[in-house]
Amino acid sequence: MYALTGAVDGDLALRFMLALALGFLIGLERESAYIANRTVRFGGVRTFPILSLLGFSCGWLHQFGVVWILPAGLLAVLALTGLSYADKLRRGLVGATSESAALLVFVIGAMTLLADIRLAMALGVISTLLLSEKAALEAFVENLDKVEFLATLRFLLVTFIIYPALPNRDFTSYHLNPANIWRLVILVSSIGFVGYFLVKQFGQRAGLWLSGLLGGIVSSTAVSIAAGRMAQSQPARAPEALQAALLAGSVMYVRVLVLIGILNYDLAVALGWKFAVLAGAGVLLALSAARRPATESPSPVQPSVRNPFELRPALVFALLFVALTMLTGFIKTQFGAAGVLSLAGLTGLVDVDPFILSLAQQPAGGTPLVVRAILVAVLSNTLVKGVYFGAQARTLWRGALLRYALWGLLHLPLLWFL
Repeated sequence: MYALTGAVDGDLALRFMLALALGFLIGLERESAYIANRTVRFGGVRTFPILSLLGFSCGWLHQFGVVWILPAGLLAVLALTGLSYADKLRRGLVGATSESAALLVFVIGAMTLLADIRLAMALGVISTLLLSEKAALEAFVENLDKVEFLATLRFLLVTFIIYPALPNRDFTSYHLNPANIWRLVILVSSIGFVGYFLVKQFGQRAGLWLSGLLGGIVSSTAVSIAAGRMAQSQPARAPEALQAALLAGSVMYVRVLVLIGILNYDLAVALGWKFAVLAGAGVLLALSAARRPATESPSPVQPSVRNPFELRPALVFALLFVALTMLTGFIKTQFGAAGVLSLAGLTGLVDVDPFILSLAQQPAGGTPLVVRAILVAVLSNTLVKGVYFGAQARTLWRGALLRYALWGLLHLPLLWFL
């Protein structure tokens, strides 16, 4: 509690200035919106700072035992905003954004004194961002694919229903934990969804190099196939398509390393510099391809990737993870290290994520065998992407296969340098 003295405490002064600044920030945004849109004014660059200071003052009095002042102040602001909204309805106008912002500003003002100032700052900045980005948010909603939105919603609903009911303990000698498996599904799907969203938002407007980088977050294999098809249909742009495929492959190393780091920090440290070298080599190989002429307009690669938050891909990933975990354990027991490395090479032909994450989850997740198996899996996956691209890009197949072969050869010394 702040003392009632003649001197002003330094922390109290800082919180007071923060309440004033956040109220002014939101008020400035509302004032500029009124000027730009010529809409009916509720409050602007003066009203919102006053409301924030009102919340701050009510919070200050609340600390000295006037416990009713905070709810009374909130009710007063609620009555004020209610009158404004009723007047809007009489004028035939809709929308309560400014009125809602006014209520939030009062709360933010109180929180600057009574709560962690970082939370108050976050609320103020995020509120201003939401208010200022009205056009962008409305455009996003208009372009929203309802089928994809419903698929994402179903996945989240099932997750919230299934995950709490899953037992959080190991089953069988392979240490299969249902709760951990579904957490992995959520983790992989979330990272993939970030890339999927970025591709959907920027893929149509971006050049091939950016399409490759963003698409690599979702599926570098899908980008390689799509880039190969573009090189086949537009031979003049084959070098650009090769750049996109190589960049997508480079992002794959970063994405896999992030996933491993979340699950097994020690394993990520062991692989960190190796994956950095391999990702950097992919970027250099991409830069070695000819650039497109400056006069040509950008034409993005559109990989046929699916929404990672759909239920079917998530279940397929979970089943693959379980199957590969059991298969790896069985092969290691029956055939030793050679069997595990052979399985790593085979899984790299399809999808490396389930196999690599199954290795990262195992108790011996940081051994040299696990590091080698992961390197073999990404080596196999990189080479098969080169085959996918080269088989379609007939005008550039030699250059493509040469670059992917050099990239693959770089993996070999890393397999033994542990």
